[in-house]
Amino acid sequence: MAQELPPLNALRAFEAAARLLSISQAAAELHVTHGAVSRQIRALEEHLGLSLFSKDGRGVKLTDAGLRLRDASGEAFERLRGVCGELKQGRADAPFVLGCPGSLLARWFIPRLDRLNRELPELRLQLSASEGDLDPRRAGLDATLWFAEPPWPADMRVYELAEECIGPVFSPRYARAAELLSAPAAALLQQPLLHTASRPQAWPQWARGQGLEAAQLQLGQGFEHLYYLLEAAVAGLGVAIAPEPLVADELAAGRLLAPWGFVATPARLALWVPARNADSRAQRLAAWLTEELQGAAPA
Repeated sequence: MAQELPPLNALRAFEAAARLLSISQAAAELHVTHGAVSRQIRALEEHLGLSLFSKDGRGVKLTDAGLRLRDASGEAFERLRGVCGELKQGRADAPFVLGCPGSLLARWFIPRLDRLNRELPELRLQLSASEGDLDPRRAGLDATLWFAEPPWPADMRVYELAEECIGPVFSPRYARAAELLSAPAAALLQQPLLHTASRPQAWPQWARGQGLEAAQLQLGQGFEHLYYLLEAAVAGLGVAIAPEPLVADELAAGRLLAPWGFVATPARLALWVPARNADSRAQRLAAWLTEELQGAAPA
């Protein structure tokens, strides 16, 4: 005989409170009062005969039983939200719309797009590029792929795919390429460096990671977007700074060189999915992206 499930409202209140680790935030998300969420959780604890939360200073933390139920209920509610959203909005046959910076789209995603379409045909992927600041909450987007720094907002399901690693790159055609190949990283303090307005923190982050004084960097030609910066580097115009995935193919082909390697930043390449209208296809896309970032070469 099947075990009787607790009341759905109690499970829903618990799932929100466990995910957010806050009764108040759960109440706001569910559009009910703090007391209503507390009563539902007490009812669930009475139904199960055990405690799911314990006090933690002014807040709460999950017990071992609460952790188990959080994982199970979170997965179940995410799946339900995704399927119900698809059905309600007529999205079962709709494309999966992915927002992505233009530089990441052109230099990493498009070379792998044919394989993605073959391996995940159910996505019916539609790409939306942006060279400005992306808004993962923008209407019409099912998910956003971009580099960003934690902490992650509570209204987003964020799949962390890889840490961001950045490093200087230049073309073998660059006039000082031979000299720089055998020089220490400090030699770049004497170079007029290519840079981009969209990532002003990149060169200082790299310098600090190398133990160099960021204030000694000399910035040369600037570009509005990272895509144009990397085009200039490939053309031999100077030394640029870039995230490793965006230049991996050029490095493998010998079109760019990175003699000093790459250093990690606080940012992560992550797939952001709005938590309240999560599409069930996002998890499959996140898994595929993770596998690609672990070393698969483009077709």
